[in-house]
Amino acid sequence: MKIAIISDVHENLHNLILALREIEEKNAEQIIFLGDFINNGIAMFLANSSIPVFAVWGNNDGNKVAITKTSLTDKSNLTISNNIYDFLEFDGRKIFITHFHDIVDSIAKSGDFDAVFYGHDHVKNKHIVGDCLVVNPGEISASKTGEASYAIYDTEKNDVEFFEVKDHVTLRTDIIEDYHKKTIN
Repeated sequence: MKIAIISDVHENLHNLILALREIEEKNAEQIIFLGDFINNGIAMFLANSSIPVFAVWGNNDGNKVAITKTSLTDKSNLTISNNIYDFLEFDGRKIFITHFHDIVDSIAKSGDFDAVFYGHDHVKNKHIVGDCLVVNPGEISASKTGEASYAIYDTEKNDVEFFEVKDHVTLRTDIIEDYHKKTIN
């Protein structure tokens, strides 16, 4: 089974739409979203995805009541965990998902999971802890790294492949960079 892993949309609807199109073309059967909706508009697009989406909360999600209501509407394809982490199983693979990076290696060391997926730091990463695959798909927003990325997890191989969203945009423009340099430094 192919499972798409996305994280940290941060209101970049442009990149999310492009990523959803690419994920559909790659025949993923499930999407795991690792948090940071920022607003309900992002939830609306995920709820209307042709592929089921399972999400956990991040640290920047916006109005959780509105997002939850969106996920509960008729015909919604979005399911949201009540937590910032959750346990999933696909094709016999036990998967731990969370937004936060600071607990993933400890969870992986437990030996209870085949894979651990996380987001939050926006940096795409793949490593192995014991026999457990640990993956950060990077960010959809392209706000920190300038790259919009996601991963496709293959349950048969217990491995991922990373993809960069074609024609992505970043909201971190020269104007914003100049502003940060003048006001923060």
